[in-house]
Order: sequence, then C-alpha cells, then structure tokens
Amino acid sequence: MMNHILLVAAREFRQIAATRSFWVTLLILPLAFAIGPVASRFLDKSDTQRVMLIDRSGGTTAQAIAARIELDEQRRVLTQLSRFVEANRLDAADPAAPWARHDRWYSDADVAAFVAAGGVEGALAKIRAKGGEVPAFDAPDPLYSIVPVPAAVAAAPPERVGTALDPLLRPAEGSKEKALDYAVYIPADFGRSPEVKLWANGAPSSSFVTMVQGLLAQELKVRYLQMNGVAAPVAAASTRIAPAIAVVVPPRGSGRERVLIRSILPLACAYILLMSLILSGSWMLQGSVEERSNKLIETVLACVSPNELMYGKLIGTVGIGLSMVATWAVCGIVAAFATHGAIAEMIRPALEPVSSFGAIATILYFFVAGYIVVAMIFLVIGSVSDSMRDAQGYLTPVLMVIMIPVTVLVQAVLRGASGPAVELLTWIPIWTPFAVLARLGTGMPLWQVWTAGAITAAFIVVEVILLGRIFRASLLAGGGRPNLGALVGLMRRPA
Repeated sequence: MMNHILLVAAREFRQIAATRSFWVTLLILPLAFAIGPVASRFLDKSDTQRVMLIDRSGGTTAQAIAARIELDEQRRVLTQLSRFVEANRLDAADPAAPWARHDRWYSDADVAAFVAAGGVEGALAKIRAKGGEVPAFDAPDPLYSIVPVPAAVAAAPPERVGTALDPLLRPAEGSKEKALDYAVYIPADFGRSPEVKLWANGAPSSSFVTMVQGLLAQELKVRYLQMNGVAAPVAAASTRIAPAIAVVVPPRGSGRERVLIRSILPLACAYILLMSLILSGSWMLQGSVEERSNKLIETVLACVSPNELMYGKLIGTVGIGLSMVATWAVCGIVAAFATHGAIAEMIRPALEPVSSFGAIATILYFFVAGYIVVAMIFLVIGSVSDSMRDAQGYLTPVLMVIMIPVTVLVQAVLRGASGPAVELLTWIPIWTPFAVLARLGTGMPLWQVWTAGAITAAFIVVEVILLGRIFRASLLAGGGRPNLGALVGLMRRPA
C-alpha cells in the first residue's frame, strides 16, 4: 500500500512541477532578492527638497536656519550609521564613539561630536583601520538642500519677491530645472516686525514649518532683548538656555520592537502558508478535474485503491508546497547572511529569536498541519467537480472563509492586539495553524501551543475520515455538482 501511495505522490509532484506556472512562482522570490537591491539603485528617486533662504535682515537668521538643517541631517546620518554598525557588529572599532552607542536619541552635543570627529568618513576610516571586510554604507539622502538666491530674486523689491520666485516654484512645462520646494523671506525690519513669508510648492511639511518657526522665535527673542538694552552676547546666550533632557529608550530589540522583530518570521510563515496553499491547491485541483473530465480516473483506479489515491495526492501536494517554501527559505537565509543591505538587515535579526529547536519544530509542525487541513479540502473539491466551473463554485467561498479571517488576524497581531477575536481563531481548527504561526512572536503561552497542536492533530484525523468518505464516493460519480446536503450525507456514510 505504501509503495502505491508514494507512487501516486511522486506522479502528483512531477505533474505539478512540470507546469510553467510552478517554476515562475518558485523563482519569484529569489529573483526579487537578486534584482531588488540592484533595481532600487536605478529606480530610487531622491526626496531631497530644495530650500531658498532670502535674508535681508543681516544674514544671521538664514545662517541659523541652515545650521539647524545641517545639524538635523547629520543626526539622521548618525542614526543610520549606528544601525549599520550594530547590524554588522563593528562597535569594537571605537566603543566610545557616538555611532557605537546604540538605542538612544542623539542630542545636539552627540551630533556635534560626531561632526567634529570627521562625520561618516571619519567613522568609516576608524572601522576600516581595524581590518576585515566592511560592507558599503549608504548614507540617507538629505531631506533638504539649501540653494543660492538668484540675482533676480536678490535684487527684487519686497513687494516683487513673490513674483520673482514664481518661475522657480513652478517651472515652465518642459523645463529641466527642478522646482523649488520652499522659499523663506526674512525682511529687513525683522525684529521690529515678526512677519516672515514662506512660499511652498504644495502643502508644506509641518516639521519644516515648525523648525523654521522655532528658530525665528529664538531670533526674535535675541533682537527683542538687544533693543531693550541687553548686551548682544547675553541675548544670544539666552537662546541656548534649555533643559538637558536625558532620553532613555529601551535596548534595540526590546519592548514593542522586540515583538515586531520576533513576529517577522512567524507572520511571514503564515502568509507564505496561505499563498503556497492557494497555489499548490489550485494546481492539484486543476489536475484532479482534468482527470475526471478526461475519464483518466478510471484508469488510475484500476491500478491503485481510492485510499491510496487520496493519500498519494495529499502527500504530493504537501511535497510541492514544502519544496516551494524550502526554496524560498534557503534564498532568505542566503540573502540574510551572504549579502548586505536593507534586506539582510531586516531578515538577520528576525531569524535569531526563532532559531531554537523548539521554535523551528513548532513552525514546521503547524506549517505542515495547516497544509494538510486545507489541501484535504481542495482534494475533495476536485473529486466532486466535473469541470473547473463546478470547482469554482466550491472554491470561491472556501477561499473567502480562509483568507479574510487570516488577513484580519495578521493585521491584529502587527498592531499588538490580542483580544477575544485573536484567541477565538486560535481554537477554531481550520484557522489554528495560521493563528499559532502569527502569534508565536508575541509570546504565546506554551500550554496554548501544545493544546492547539493537539486540537489540530485531532481535527486532521476527523477531517481525513469524513472528507475521505466524500472523496471515495465521488470519484466515479456523475450527475453534476452535489449540494451541501448530499455532501453531509456522504460524510455520514460508513467507509
């Protein structure tokens, strides 16, 4: 009997593996890993916004705005460099450097020390001096760039500045000149009057407006104090009076971030399980319908029993799905440990929390169990359908019943929700494998994992018995698609 089952499984596997759609689907993820980083370099469009500062009050205000923009840009670079150093374990190059101290919000003093030490180039020089292979570091594009003031704008009278800026904010159609995003006009009487004008090419960013407003408020305070007899150095020093807030953040990979990192792989498994089930189940379903419509099923049953055919098809379909998943998993591991870049930095920390034997065994068990639960339904649909049109009548509601709750479940887990709906899906056997996989990263109690596993195993046994009766009774039956009552009657028929 086992030889016949394996023979049917091998035939089912070869039949599906010979289709073009299987190979296209199998290679989608590897091609995405290979082409993604290269394509992003060519397709990535800089989001740097161009800012013009027109300061007719002496120039110090524009200098303060430009200095703040540069300081904030260096903070972004320092934060990105810190993540790069942590991901590649390069902290030993200079443990006291700002970029080697992670999990913190970098203050202005930290950024100033980073710039004084040579910025990115100085940090990378120290890292390379330690020897060893150092992957390339891609600094983030700046958010803003300061552009010079054209002569026409600089010479324009105050009431004509907006007119002079108009062709820069909205270049003529077909012009190769990049549009100006912001223009800040600081009039000559700034200090006596608080009015400042800002032109924007579209809806202005609230962060940009807030930053400019804060700096202008500081400048107004200095000028106000100077006009009231306060010495210029004292007035300037007053703007630097601020509370020293020590921002304490949890270590990287703890708190809410820990849950997200631990959930990446289980959630990916839940999605991959759903996707591969739909694909491999559809291929198996199409093959079963073709066998019935072409009257090949009689020939097959002359060689094997209905039970052997059922178990063989089930094993073959599971084998197809697992081969797809195994290929994608190997590509993911290679992308994580043999390459560098955003994909590797995302996958690598996600693998660490689920690298124990227990976590791997749990993922594999519920993955295979979920495959059997749903593949058995596809198998029975194929046995009762004389055409793909008949099969679609069963398949569409089945897919809706499976997909909608799973999609809601995954989104709830990503939001950190763990309400009654998530708990309920865990104990409904058809959704249990998806729910357990999705919840593994949230710290699911061990007793729930064991109980869910036992319930799933018991459900599979009952499912195979009941749906197996439908499968055996429908293989050679004709007369159109049976209704729900007829299917229930077949389930109650003794084997």
